[in-house]
Amino acid sequence: MNQDARTDSAGALDAATLAALAAGLHRDPFAVLGPHEGWLRVYAPGALGVAALDPGGVREPLREQAQGLYVGQVARARPGDGASYRLAIQWPGAEQLTADPYAFGPLLDEATLNQLAEGSWRAADEALGTRLAEIDGVAGLRCAVWAPNARRVAVVGDFNGWDARRHGMRLRHRAGVWEIFIPGVQAGERYKFAVTGADGRQQLKADPMARRSEAPPATASVVDDPAPHPWKDKAWMLERRERHSPAAPLSIYEVHAGSWAASGEGACLWDRLADKLPAYARAMGFSHVELMPVMEYPFGGSWGYQPLGMFAPTARYGTPAAFARFVDRCHGAGIGVILDWVPAHFPDDPHGLARYDGTALYEYEDPREGYHPDWHTLVYNLGRTEVKAFMIASALHWLRRFHIDGLRVDAVASMLYRDYSRQPGQWIPNRHGGRENLEAVQFLQELNGAVRGEFPDAIMVAEESTAWPGVTAPVADGGLGFHYKWNMGWMHDTLRYLAQDPVHRKHHHHDITFGMVYAYSERFILPLSHDEVVHGKGSLLSKMPGDAAARLANLRAYLGFMWAHPGKKLLFMGGELAQPSEWNHDATLDWDLLDRPGHRGMQRLVADLNGLYRGLPALHALDADPAGFAWTILDDADNSVVAFVRRGDGQHLLAVSNFTPVVRHGYRIGVPLAGRWTEKLNTDAMDYGGGGQGNRGGAGTDDMPAHGQPQSLSLTLPPLATLFLLHEG
Repeated sequence: MNQDARTDSAGALDAATLAALAAGLHRDPFAVLGPHEGWLRVYAPGALGVAALDPGGVREPLREQAQGLYVGQVARARPGDGASYRLAIQWPGAEQLTADPYAFGPLLDEATLNQLAEGSWRAADEALGTRLAEIDGVAGLRCAVWAPNARRVAVVGDFNGWDARRHGMRLRHRAGVWEIFIPGVQAGERYKFAVTGADGRQQLKADPMARRSEAPPATASVVDDPAPHPWKDKAWMLERRERHSPAAPLSIYEVHAGSWAASGEGACLWDRLADKLPAYARAMGFSHVELMPVMEYPFGGSWGYQPLGMFAPTARYGTPAAFARFVDRCHGAGIGVILDWVPAHFPDDPHGLARYDGTALYEYEDPREGYHPDWHTLVYNLGRTEVKAFMIASALHWLRRFHIDGLRVDAVASMLYRDYSRQPGQWIPNRHGGRENLEAVQFLQELNGAVRGEFPDAIMVAEESTAWPGVTAPVADGGLGFHYKWNMGWMHDTLRYLAQDPVHRKHHHHDITFGMVYAYSERFILPLSHDEVVHGKGSLLSKMPGDAAARLANLRAYLGFMWAHPGKKLLFMGGELAQPSEWNHDATLDWDLLDRPGHRGMQRLVADLNGLYRGLPALHALDADPAGFAWTILDDADNSVVAFVRRGDGQHLLAVSNFTPVVRHGYRIGVPLAGRWTEKLNTDAMDYGGGGQGNRGGAGTDDMPAHGQPQSLSLTLPPLATLFLLHEG
């Protein structure tokens, strides 16, 4: 259809143009609506009448040409000046006074358009999406969306009866961005983009840059309130760099916000959590909470790992303002907040990013690159500069707006390898014929560079499960630039070891010691995460062998070994309760377990482990330095005993684990220093639910060399237990 408008002497449009407007198909409504050469045209289907008002309130009725198009000769209506007149639109039952969206000129300047086309994350963050704004003295909603291959885009919402014929947008060809300013829209109103794609189909799409969303199962975007949160965390933010130093104690409590505590009436979830979770994490000695993804996601069973609202906290739990209050309360309690963030893939829900403009825009076109076989999701095309900018803008949005202290990047391994979970013939090699995803590598490097440039005291953590080299190495040295990497190998090896019946552990001794072979190849976090307590894997407690008492003892010994081992710590909620059943996202944690001594003792043990970890530099100051660790007993497989010394800030701490149910009296262990070694923690203590075997507070050295050390201790090793002994001279 030819959409070059033809008009007669009365300013009326030709039939073809009028039909295109009436069908919601006109590709450039700015070319025919609004003021043009003394004529004013307003398209208001369903209106009973339209008049133009000058700044003094003088009313000049427009005549209806046909099908909701109103036309009049209004000399004072000036193109590009949204304040030169207002419209009085008579709807059935009410009159609407508003400025005319088609009286406003282009919104984005050429420099911004150039930056968007070049993939600037700053330009994407500032220009795209919707913002409440004032233009020419008129308050309203500035809208912009990237959809370069769309035939037409309109904004629909509460403010226009969800009528896609109204508020058609202007295409800025330089960047493939559609824009419009809609007067009178207020915070809290719902909206979507009506996108007529390259394929000719119209779909209602959520705003990829929406700062707020409707609560699922509804899928609309919501106009966000731009009022900034009155932050009270200045002291925390000033201390954050020191708290995030590689030499600092980092102990993370991983939380699924929706199932940590029982739901309640009244206050939104974020406010209820703010009243409980920061204080609990602090009392337990954790330094940070890590939230499973809170970016808006359609399917609750994905736990947030299939997000679509990469800038919006999920409305399940409350408003963005409530989320900011929660973070502020955490900081006030001395607790940092890390978010899981998912740049690897996204679901194909029709209101989301999939074929956004009728083409594979955010995803790869070829399913060998663009479809994820494990999760039945779509893979971001990070080779497109605009997609890369969108993702980096999302990451920085959480750090800037919500004072988030770090991001844990999910599924990094799936991004790095083109053949991840694919069989031969199901993947496309890179330009060199290899399996590495070069675009993803560049994206991760640019992401980490941007975060370090904007927020040098925030931390970036990679969930990367392979031996990809240099995950935490500087980008300048060819690394990916993360601060930390989850040590998935340590987790798998040690859990496999602990799952063995103690009588067989001597045959698997390598699993408990192998982590030190590569402990300093990266900066590691030791994770006991949600992934290990779902999908039939059972809880941490259920992985342990033996009867109920033995399972508790095994888990206590394991947690003691973990807190003594080099590497920062992460524990998924419920682990501190020794929850018997695996995690269920539809149920709360079983807090009633604390009525049982063994489970209450486990909670106390985790708190005490965190207290020692935080208070003793030997356990954290040289976490990333080989000088902070030395094996004392590495090869006693027959007795399933390991022992090592941790050093830092002049302290020496001996950690000993006995992974059999046999008490070992007079067990000699070499140590580097003479004097008294005080028993700071014993996981078999009665306070923790153990049997109370131990060394009555410590032991003195004998002038007897052992294990290559000049002095030695004769110790009682409790059954299935870990000891911490600090040299105190």
